[in-house]
Formats: sequence, structure tokens, C-alpha cells
Amino acid sequence: MTAWTADRIPDQHGRVAVVTGANSGLGLLTATELARRGARVVLAVRDTEAGREAARRIGGDTEVCHLDLASLASVRAFAEKLSADHPVIDLLINNAGLVLLGPRHTTADGFELHLGTNMLGHFALTGLLLGNLAAAPAARVVSLSSITHKNAHLDFDDLMCERNYKAPEAYSRSKLATTAYGVELDRRLRAAGSPVLSVLAHPGLTRTNLTPRAWEHRGRLGAFVARAGLLATQPVEQGVLPQLRAATDPEVRGGQFFGPGGLRETRGRVVEARLGREAGDPGIARRLWETAERLTGVTCL
Repeated sequence: MTAWTADRIPDQHGRVAVVTGANSGLGLLTATELARRGARVVLAVRDTEAGREAARRIGGDTEVCHLDLASLASVRAFAEKLSADHPVIDLLINNAGLVLLGPRHTTADGFELHLGTNMLGHFALTGLLLGNLAAAPAARVVSLSSITHKNAHLDFDDLMCERNYKAPEAYSRSKLATTAYGVELDRRLRAAGSPVLSVLAHPGLTRTNLTPRAWEHRGRLGAFVARAGLLATQPVEQGVLPQLRAATDPEVRGGQFFGPGGLRETRGRVVEARLGREAGDPGIARRLWETAERLTGVTCL
């Protein structure tokens, strides 16, 4: 089978695409490819100055809007403005994420920072925009997972890692939550008869700015470790392909999960990826969903 490449992205004229974290890395390249094919791309970013610079680099039909996923107030304000400006949204790509390997931090709402940003912020955002997505003829929500989710465990008795905080585990847990949420969103959309598809993707080990930022707290040693770690990664142009396929391939079905097919899913051509055990467990997903609704105050479906 011929490898899937960005050249296979169909025409996107007339479509509105929202990409979180679109000012750098995977998000920037995702926004660039969509705009190149005619989409109206909303760059949803925490740093609007960086977002405006990214928009200048991208060209095409773009706009920059402030969104801080670590603040539910910011998520609600963004969703309210976006809904008014764009009653119909065709693509929501929940790309933004963070990994911090230093001490424990919390969001503006008191959530552990990884879970609050990577999963709960996107959960609330998606729920607030589902009406706009349902107004489109063939809308999609793309959730960005990670291969680290496969070895993670959701401890509902300590979901915010207050008793035993280890940064790598907190990140992996947030990505497990993101993945389980994306799968459960598909189940609920299908049960509701919604035309919206929920699709997932992960980039394997890809060369972005997440790794250097993760090690910033360690000074020179951290900079050295980060540079060494980047040697094992694939280019961002390859790593972005799973989420671009999830977002644009006409043959995609709800609930599909895409990632690299080589070297234990760390690199290579785009294939269907395998879910971790907990990510595919409906009982865990339902409990997570109910917990997310309670924590965010947003009812999705």
C-alpha cells in the first residue's frame, strides 16, 4: 500500500479548522498544511504574539485567538467568541499539550497541570463547541495521544497526583486520559446519531520543542539531555502525518487511531495504531467522562 503523505490531503476550501497549540511544532505544521489547501484556520494559542508570527509564516486564511487550556475561564471565553464568529466548525484538532519534568504544578482551577491542560481543557473545549461541529456536514474532532499512554494507569483515587507526584507518570496519565476520552467521545457520538467523528492520532517520537521545554528546569544538564534525546526523534514533517490523516482522509472512520508504523510505533509511515488496555476499556472511559464533566462543569453528550 502506498504510504500516506500530506499530498493526499483533499481540498479544504470552505472549511473552518481550529488547531490548538498552532504556533509551533505539530500544531504549526498542521495549520500550515490545512491553510495551504484552502481552509480557514483558527490558531488557538496561549501566546498570541507567537501566534501572529506563526500566522505570518503560514499565510493563507488564518486568524489568531487566545486560548489558555490551563484555565476553564479562558476556554469558555474562547469558545463563546469562536461560536459567535464561526457557527459552523468543520475541524477541531486538539493538538496542544505540555510535558514538564520539574516539580508539580497546577492549573488556574487547581488541576494537576498535565491532566488539566492536555485532557480536561480539551474536554471542556470540545463540549462547548459540539453544537458548532454538529452544524457541519462532516465534522471531526482529532485528539492527540502519545505512545506513553500504553504504560499509564488512571488512579481515580489520586487523579491529580497529590500523594505521589512523578512528572513522567503524570504526563503519561494525561495522555491516557486524552486517549480514553477520544474513544469514548466516538462511542457517544455514534450512540447519539451525530455526524461528527472522533478520531485519534499520535506522533511517535517526533522532533518538537516539547522535549527542550520539559528539561528547562535542569539548566545546562537539561539542555544537554534534551539535545541528546532529539537525536532519537523523527522530523516533525513525518510526525505530523498521523493527525493530518485523522483530520482529512475521506476514508477515515470514527474511533480510528493513527500513528507511525515503524520501530514500536516511534517513527515511520502512517498506520492504524494500537490502543493501550485501559484506553480501550469502556468502564474506565465512562468513569473518566463523568469525572471530567464534574470537574469542568461542561456536559458534552
